[in-house]
Amino acid sequence: MFDTVLVANRGEIAVRVIRTLRLLGIRSVAVFSDADASAPHVALADVAVRIGPAAAAESYLSIPAVIAAARATGAQAIHPGYGFLSENTAFAAACEEAGIAFVGPPASAIEAMGDKIRAKQTVAKAGVPVVPGSDGSGLDDAALALAVEQVGYPVLLKPSAGGGGKGMHEVHRPEDLSASIATARREARSSFGDDTLLVERLVTTPRHIEIQVMADQHGTVIHLGERECSLQRRHQKIVEEAPSPLLTDAQRATMGAAACEAARACGYTGAGTVEFIVGADDPDQFFFMEMNTRLQVEHPVTEMVTGLDLVEMQLRVAAGEPLPITQDDVTLTGHAVEVRVYAEDPAAGFLPTGGRILALELPNGVRVDSGVVAGGTVGSDYDPMLAKIIAHGADRAEAIRRLDAALGDTVLLGLGTNIGFLRALLADTDVRAGRLDTGLVGRRVDDWTSAELPDDVLPVAAVHALAALEPAGAVVDPFDIPGGWRVGEPSWTTWTLVVAGGDAVDVSVRGRASAAECTVGPGGPPVLVRGYPGQGTDFRAQVDGVARSYVVVRDGATLWIGRDGHAWAVREQGPEEAAVEAGAGGPVVSPMPGTVTVVEVTEGQRVSAGDRLVVVEAMKMEHVLTAPVDGVVRQLRARAGSTVARDAVLLIVEGDGNGS
Repeated sequence: MFDTVLVANRGEIAVRVIRTLRLLGIRSVAVFSDADASAPHVALADVAVRIGPAAAAESYLSIPAVIAAARATGAQAIHPGYGFLSENTAFAAACEEAGIAFVGPPASAIEAMGDKIRAKQTVAKAGVPVVPGSDGSGLDDAALALAVEQVGYPVLLKPSAGGGGKGMHEVHRPEDLSASIATARREARSSFGDDTLLVERLVTTPRHIEIQVMADQHGTVIHLGERECSLQRRHQKIVEEAPSPLLTDAQRATMGAAACEAARACGYTGAGTVEFIVGADDPDQFFFMEMNTRLQVEHPVTEMVTGLDLVEMQLRVAAGEPLPITQDDVTLTGHAVEVRVYAEDPAAGFLPTGGRILALELPNGVRVDSGVVAGGTVGSDYDPMLAKIIAHGADRAEAIRRLDAALGDTVLLGLGTNIGFLRALLADTDVRAGRLDTGLVGRRVDDWTSAELPDDVLPVAAVHALAALEPAGAVVDPFDIPGGWRVGEPSWTTWTLVVAGGDAVDVSVRGRASAAECTVGPGGPPVLVRGYPGQGTDFRAQVDGVARSYVVVRDGATLWIGRDGHAWAVREQGPEEAAVEAGAGGPVVSPMPGTVTVVEVTEGQRVSAGDRLVVVEAMKMEHVLTAPVDGVVRQLRARAGSTVARDAVLLIVEGDGNGS
C-alpha cells in the first residue's frame, strides 16, 4: 500500500478521499487554488500545495502543476476524484511517465470510454446494446443535421468529450436544431475544450440506471449493484438511490453482467460506472449510454447498501492488490437515497447562485459529504454542488423519510440553494411511489417551486428588524423605538419588502418586538407577533400563536431567514426596482457572479420587453438576460469575455414609461 497519496481535486470529494486515507494511515496531500486557500480539504490534509490561481485551467486542470506537487511531496499515487483531470487520458499517461500510480483505469481505457462515439463502438462489439445515433466523429453542423434527420426527432445532442450533463440539449423540432447545435458546441468547448457533438435518439420516459463496477489488475471484474439516477435537472443528477425501485433481481443480474462485459471490453481496472437508459415501461430493454471511468458523485449510496468503502478498494487495486471479494460476496442491504445540495435557484431554471455562506448547520444521524464551511465563499469558478446528504433505511420509504427529516434540519444561508426544492420533490407522490423518469423534474418543476410565501416569513422579518432597532437595556423609553407610543395611537413603521423571486409587499409593524402588531399588504388583517432573539443567529417567534424556531442573519440590506430546510432572502425594495415595476425601465444586473459570453445589443438600440440582451455564464451554465420593459439600451457596460460580480449593472433599459 502507498505511504503518501495526493488528491487532485477540491470540495467534498477531496474531503471524502482524505478521510479514507486517514483511516488507512496514509499521508494525504491536498492541492489548492488561490480561491481555495482556506477550504476544508486544505485544512484536513496532512500537507497542502498551492498549484495556481482560481481559474481551473491554471490550477486543478494543470497537469504540470499537479505532477510537480506530487513529486515535491513524495506522493506515490494520485487520486483524481471526479471531474477535473479524473477522465483525462493525458493526465493518466503523465502519471505513468512520472512513475506515480494513477488511482483509476489505464490511459487506454480512459481514451476508449472518454470519447462517447468510440465507447459505443467498443461496447457494441462486446454485445452490449447501444442507443441508436450517429456513429462518426468530427461531424460539422451539416453532417449533424443529416444525422438528426436519419435518427428522427426527438434527439439528444451530446458532447463527445466530458460528462456530467454539460452541453447536452434535447431537440424536438427542426426549427430549433441550428440554435441548439450552436449552444451545445459553445458549452462543450467551454467545459471540455472540445466542441465535437454526437446525436442520439431521445428515449421517451427514460430511466437512468447505472451499474457500479470494480476491476482489479488480475482479470477480476465484479459489479456492486445499480443506482437509480432518474431525477435530474439540465441532464444532471440531483437525487440518486440504491437499489433501483424498478429492477427485479433477474434484471439486475442481466444489466450487471452487461456492465462487466463493457469494462472487460476496454481493459478496465479500478472503480467505474456503466450508465444505461432503460424504458420505464419495459425494464428488460436497456441501452448503453456511456462509461464514467472514475468514482461517481453518487458512490455513497452504493457504499451504504454494500458496506464497502469504494475509495479504499480503488487504492488497493491501484496498489496491485486483488479484489478482496467475488461477485457472490456482494449483497445489498436496505435502501439508500442521496440528494445533492447545489448553489442554485430552482425557480429560475436552476440558475447557479453564489455568495458567502453566512450560516451553516448540517444534520446529524445521516451521512453528510460536504466541502463547505460557514464564512466560505461560493464563486463561479467551480461546480455549484456544495454537499451531499445521504440516508439509509430498512426500505426505500424509511430512507426517504430519514432524508427528508435531515433536510429539514439543514441550514445554509447567504446564497440560494435547492434544499427547499429537494424537500418538495421528496414529498411528491410519484417520487415516493418510485414512478420516475429523467423528464419528471422538468415536467413538474413548477409544482415544486410555486408554493406561496408562508404567512410567517414577512412578519418575522419585520419583527426581527424591529428588535434590531430597539435600544438595549432593561428600561426603554417608548418614544425612542420605531412604532413607539404617541398621543392617541401607537405609530406604524412600514417597509416595502421583497423576497427573492417575489413581488414587493408593504409590511407595517408597531409596538415592541416582544409584542408587536403587524400587517402584510394593503388591508391585511393585524397579526400578533412575538419575537425572542436567542444566541447568535437563533430567533424564536410566535406568529398568531404559532411558535417556530428560525435562523436569521443579516447581509447588508438583505435579511436571510431559515427554517425547516427552507430559506428566504428578504430585503427592502429600492427606487430603481420600483421604476422597473412601473414600466419606466432600469438597470439589468447579473443575477450571479460569472462571465459575459454574448452581448446581443448595442448602445442606443431599441428593444421590446423579453428581447435577449446579454448571456452570462457561471459554473458552465448559460443564463440569458432579457429586457424588462420596452425601451432603449443605455450605458451598455457588458463586454464579451469580461468577468462580472453578482448584481453588477450590465446595462440600463430606458423605458417608455407606459408599463408595457
